[in-house]
Amino acid sequence: MQIPMGLLADRFNLRWLYAGAFVLWSLAQALTGFAHTLTTLVFFRVLLGIGEAIYLPGGTRIVSLLFPIKERGLPCGIFDFGTRSGMVLEGLIVPFMITQYGWRTTFAVIGFTALLWLFPWFAATPRDLRCPPSKEPARNRGEIWAGVLALLRNRNLIGVCLGFFCFDYYWYLLVTWLPDYMVNVRKLTLQWAGIYTALPFMVFGLSQALGGWLGDRLVRAGWDENRTRKGLVSIAFTSGLFLIPAAHAGSANVALVLIMGGCLVGLSNANQLVILQNCAAPAQIGLWVGIFNFVGNLAGIAAPKLTGVLIERTGSYTPAFVLAAVIIALGQFSYWFVVRPLPRH
Repeated sequence: MQIPMGLLADRFNLRWLYAGAFVLWSLAQALTGFAHTLTTLVFFRVLLGIGEAIYLPGGTRIVSLLFPIKERGLPCGIFDFGTRSGMVLEGLIVPFMITQYGWRTTFAVIGFTALLWLFPWFAATPRDLRCPPSKEPARNRGEIWAGVLALLRNRNLIGVCLGFFCFDYYWYLLVTWLPDYMVNVRKLTLQWAGIYTALPFMVFGLSQALGGWLGDRLVRAGWDENRTRKGLVSIAFTSGLFLIPAAHAGSANVALVLIMGGCLVGLSNANQLVILQNCAAPAQIGLWVGIFNFVGNLAGIAAPKLTGVLIERTGSYTPAFVLAAVIIALGQFSYWFVVRPLPRH
């Protein structure tokens, strides 16, 4: 749903579109706790995916409407920091809730409680939160999708998508396998595994805000935006190599510190989004981010599956960790050699 949501984000009032998708997302989460058959469970998870698809295309489009291009790094970093900080709380709260109240109650409480977010959302957002109307004539559905297919040949879009695929491969390895790794390899209890997982995600999230702020600060100080944004991406992606010594660490504490170092990859996230916005036509930012995150979610499909295969065949997490670290380290080159130099503003 990333590409359709991106198209909708470019065309409709995000005050209502984002809120509606969020309600669907939250209710699907809550109702999962009431599922008693596999079919019902899958149905609610599909609904959750439809609603959640608004997150990155809609959030990035909102930043583009409220901030000039040179000031978008920090807001991009802050809004996506919400994901990581939520996962920090998840690592601390969810294991406790599951052990005390069961998974059904946990799903329901989290989903219904999330609806409280609607109050600050409507209090803070302007009534009309949409892209200014285009002077181009309206296009029919066939023309819209033909434009999407033509966009897939855009060199800059291909470059940012390749880099983000590598980034998301690394991220989804951590999301799906880090808690399991802490339990099975480092022999932690479920509660301690949650804490040891939450700390790297906290570093990841704080790095996102810091990376966005630093990029904006340097650009406003007169640094070349192309070298600044891409340089921060390179530094961040290279830090992913910390995952290799983490796999060989002799203790859980040393492994944790190295994995936290590997989560400095978060420094890149806001800058990746600003690079994309520099390359995209202003009226197509939602669509670009939808395609961008669609490709990233392909990595989200590949990383958990391939990691599981490697663990099963080798009996070790090390090959999977090494592969993810190498993939993200190589991903930086797509920003330098595929994405063209960013325009000066």
